[in-house]
Amino acid sequence: MSNHSETSAECCPKFDPAPWDEKSHIWKDKRFIQDEVCQIFHMPMNMSKVVTRMWSKIQAADAAPATADFLMLAYDPSPWKSELYMNITKDVPDAKMVTLSGTFLSKVFDGQYNEVPKWIKSMEAFVKSQGKVIKRHYFYYTTCPKCAKKYGHNYVVDFAEVE
Repeated sequence: MSNHSETSAECCPKFDPAPWDEKSHIWKDKRFIQDEVCQIFHMPMNMSKVVTRMWSKIQAADAAPATADFLMLAYDPSPWKSELYMNITKDVPDAKMVTLSGTFLSKVFDGQYNEVPKWIKSMEAFVKSQGKVIKRHYFYYTTCPKCAKKYGHNYVVDFAEVE
């Protein structure tokens, strides 16, 4: 997410996959705000509205992380709902506050969103090779569709919470 105007040539910063591909992350009480997106068979219906609402709250509270540290994770508990998580630097009034703790393995993918089932299988094989078991998948969509087209890559990071 950026503070650039609609006329800016750069909406989303160019993503470098190297720091995220096949890495381990240990989070202890990593702070996020959470909101929900309505979906029909995993296709988001109000994503833009929810992201804008979340980002506005973060900016109003002066709680935005540095651009390089920004994460927006998505978890789909059902085909009808997605939970979005945006990391923050401090509490945000009028937002649902959550923390994530645990060990997360990350792997970067590049392609269309309909490839998620294939990516999950690849992630499962990677996690198994590390002697771990997946508890939950969180996906980090690194750029908006417009910037993915501009950069020629649609990078998505699977953060698998493991045990």
